[in-house]
Amino acid sequence: MAEDRGVAGSAENLNDGSVEVVLEGPSVAVEELIAFCSEGPRNAHVSQVDVTEEKPEGLGGFATG
Repeated sequence: MAEDRGVAGSAENLNDGSVEVVLEGPSVAVEELIAFCSEGPRNAHVSQVDVTEEKPEGLGGFATG
């Protein structure tokens, strides 16, 4: 979804069961992806989404891990 919207970054499952997502790209596209993260994919249980805005790093592509 991120790459389709021109958003770079990464998504990583952490040991505590949470997911860390880094998004960098057009504001509207990033907001759409944050909204998706608030719901999650089918069968996901999302209890909380914390958003922190940081200075862009010039990321390219999207990595998952």
